[in-house]
Amino acid sequence: MKPSVPSLLSFNGGYVDTVGYLALQGLFTAHVTGNFVTIGAALVFGTSGVVAKLLALPVFCSVIIVTRLVSCNLPARRPVLETMLTVKLILLLVAAVLAIAMGPFADGDAASAIIVGMTLVSAMAIQNAVHRIYLSSAPPTTLMTGTTTQIMIDIADMIRGVPGNDRAAIRSRLRRMCIAVVSFAAGAAAGAILFHALGSGCFALPPVVALLTRVAAKFSATPAMG
Repeated sequence: MKPSVPSLLSFNGGYVDTVGYLALQGLFTAHVTGNFVTIGAALVFGTSGVVAKLLALPVFCSVIIVTRLVSCNLPARRPVLETMLTVKLILLLVAAVLAIAMGPFADGDAASAIIVGMTLVSAMAIQNAVHRIYLSSAPPTTLMTGTTTQIMIDIADMIRGVPGNDRAAIRSRLRRMCIAVVSFAAGAAAGAILFHALGSGCFALPPVVALLTRVAAKFSATPAMG
């Protein structure tokens, strides 16, 4: 797998999570377990978005189950990874159209905000499933805590000194993980900047990045099934 695919996924992971959080009253669309924290904050401070945050995890889990079942039952001639990325692209495109048409979202529990939010959650669920099933050798694309921890461990090992073969493996892993973290951070920064500049118009970028990812995957060597 060429590094462009996981890098683009990481960029979109950071971007979509950031614009979802900013535009949809604190909803995490990619890192859905983070919504447990924001639910507590919403209840304490009386802010909106509790319903969307409660729905995020079951929607996320359901989409992953469906993604796995569907991917295992696609015809052998159909490239599974490309198919899953196409579905994700469609969901991001739908979310962008709806967000631009119905935003901004002052009430996170309004039907329009919930529809856009769950569409984004579904897209990010597919991205997470794609990573676990087809790109498991690449660093995670939506959550950087474990990746950052491993980077620090590898740096410590490089400092203390390791055998030559291990050193080469650590350098390779460090390069891939650093690219993932930088891509995710760049996506998060771009999301914040474009939300500030464009409001709901910022949702137009994720489908473009998803299309680039789909094209990159087409020209990458990937397994047909997971």
